[in-house]
Amino acid sequence: MGDRPALGAWLARTYIGLSLLFLYAPVLVMMLMAFNRSQLNEFPIVWDLVWFRRLAQNERLILATLNSLALALLSALTATALGTLAALALARYRFRGRQLLQALLIPPITIPWLILAVAMLLLFFWAGIPRSLATLYLGHVTIQLPYTILVVSSRLANTDPALEEAAASLGARPWRTFWRVTFPLALPGILAAGLFAFTVSFDNFVISYFLAPPGVSTLPVEIYSAIRKGFTPEINAISTIVFLLSATSILVVGREISLR
Repeated sequence: MGDRPALGAWLARTYIGLSLLFLYAPVLVMMLMAFNRSQLNEFPIVWDLVWFRRLAQNERLILATLNSLALALLSALTATALGTLAALALARYRFRGRQLLQALLIPPITIPWLILAVAMLLLFFWAGIPRSLATLYLGHVTIQLPYTILVVSSRLANTDPALEEAAASLGARPWRTFWRVTFPLALPGILAAGLFAFTVSFDNFVISYFLAPPGVSTLPVEIYSAIRKGFTPEINAISTIVFLLSATSILVVGREISLR
């Protein structure tokens, strides 16, 4: 009987370890191949930075990466701001149709992005709006909004409205109450929502593929196009850089959230 807890803990650790290995092994292999001189991803590894030097000269990949960063940042800021206001309205006010609006947040998350992309493309076509940077931007904000609203709403649900009521009773105006009380309380959720929205946009392929104007490419679309022509380890190099920057950002934001 005494060995059962120890056995259960060992099985749990083993399961978690295998799950993490399954998740990160492909990423680790990709990162190793980014430093391998061989173009065919062969072993043994001959350490070299040749693919990072080639990447620095690949204008298409660099431009696509900058496009993805700019698009993800701008759309994430917009979706986080709009999502925070919507979450505040849903969490703090009671009005007709509130529960219906909350329920309608779920379908856009569960509907495949391919369907949403085709639907938005048809909508813009029907409205006479050609594919442009504006349609690409609106498409990304559209898929980000449900996530930001849900994340911020969950944070607001765990805050005490009495603190806002106390500030109002002491004479604080609604705008001042928001910035001095509500916003600091919701900030961890807002940061998490912003990071989530940025990741959703930066990683998105389908929306960008359907709504981007001719001549404009994001990193996922550019990688897809490059693989169709023939795989190059430069993709390993840019993927390694993106992964390391993403992991660092998550650690920084996670630390900030935990401190709050």
